[in-house]
Amino acid sequence: MNSFGNIFRISIFGESHGPAIGVVIDGCPAGIKISEDMFEVDLERRRSGQKGTTKRRETDIPEILSGIQNGVTTGSPITLVTRNKDRISSDYELFGRIPRPGHADFVAGVKYSGNADLRGGGHFSGRITWGLVAAGVIAREIIKPAEVEAKLVSAGGSADIEKAVNQALAEGDSVGGIVECTVRNPQKALGEPFFYSFESAVSHIIFSIPAIKGIEFGSGFAAAGMKGSMHNDRYIDREGRTATNNSGGINGGITNGNDIFFRIAVKPTSSIKKGQMTFDFEKEEMTMLEIGGRHDACIALRMPVIVESATAIAMADLLLIDRGINQRKQDFHSL
Repeated sequence: MNSFGNIFRISIFGESHGPAIGVVIDGCPAGIKISEDMFEVDLERRRSGQKGTTKRRETDIPEILSGIQNGVTTGSPITLVTRNKDRISSDYELFGRIPRPGHADFVAGVKYSGNADLRGGGHFSGRITWGLVAAGVIAREIIKPAEVEAKLVSAGGSADIEKAVNQALAEGDSVGGIVECTVRNPQKALGEPFFYSFESAVSHIIFSIPAIKGIEFGSGFAAAGMKGSMHNDRYIDREGRTATNNSGGINGGITNGNDIFFRIAVKPTSSIKKGQMTFDFEKEEMTMLEIGGRHDACIALRMPVIVESATAIAMADLLLIDRGINQRKQDFHSL
């Protein structure tokens, strides 16, 4: 499936080397002020350009096809697209026969009976996250005054991110990284028990981002080695503020009003220049694969804004669900 959300619902479409990529946003409330220049900052943060990222340079300029008129959302589905122009598809002709280790080439070939578009990774490419970032711009408006901020804190296991990236480039290899995300001023009571808890919703969309391998909220895996007396967050005032935040701002799957905090693990980019022994499915023998083309040495460098956007989308959906539930409660008690 290529859709996420119950009320604030997004559907992404397109392939990396197709004519365009984009997103359809359904369930967005009417009356939200949105202008084209609002997308510029976040889309620029997602673009390549810094050292360690791909040399492919797309304009990423958004086209608003529906759902926004005179700078205001109309309540109908919003369609946003951007055109793909900087494409060198010949770089990918080999991967149907010799799928790249660690990439989706092999599984896409099996799942879609050899019909998948493998150019640039097709629909599995990180390029498709453009739609997440574009939708995230609108989601951020819905969740205000909550603010989402993510940052890359390490790469290749080191806090010296620049050194780790330079070493990977010199070796024709790649490195992963750790991204930390904090939501400040979050609304209380977001999240539904069990199957659409706050952690469930955020984890669902975060794991939909290519290259994500893990997520932990608050103290995360460290909680397994702590005692309850240490891990429990003591309340210190009637607003629900706590002395510590081992829960990451979430209790019982529901936000408690403290800062929401989580960390994600980003794997090394699968496409690397260093030669790799792998299987040639046509000749049925092992072969040395050397990958050309343009690829990120550290995809984690471009990940913070994508994580922020995905988080905002999940929060917007949970907020609109919560408003619906609370409004029904009010309507019931007024009978």
